[in-house]
Amino acid sequence: MAEKRVKIWYDKEGDYLEVMFERRAGFFRETANPHVMEKVDEKGNVIGFSVMRVSALRDAPLEVAL
Repeated sequence: MAEKRVKIWYDKEGDYLEVMFERRAGFFRETANPHVMEKVDEKGNVIGFSVMRVSALRDAPLEVAL
């Protein structure tokens, strides 16, 4: 079985975290949480997500449905 790889990138100046499950073309769309955007491919499959204003999330865990 091939191992799964995840790309994680954090921009300290932009206070932005990005996690990609797959390297494919797609676009970001809003979720129910204003801090989180999900990246989906042309068929609507989730291929990653981003978290904006990460430093504001210190007091409680972040939970969102993708």
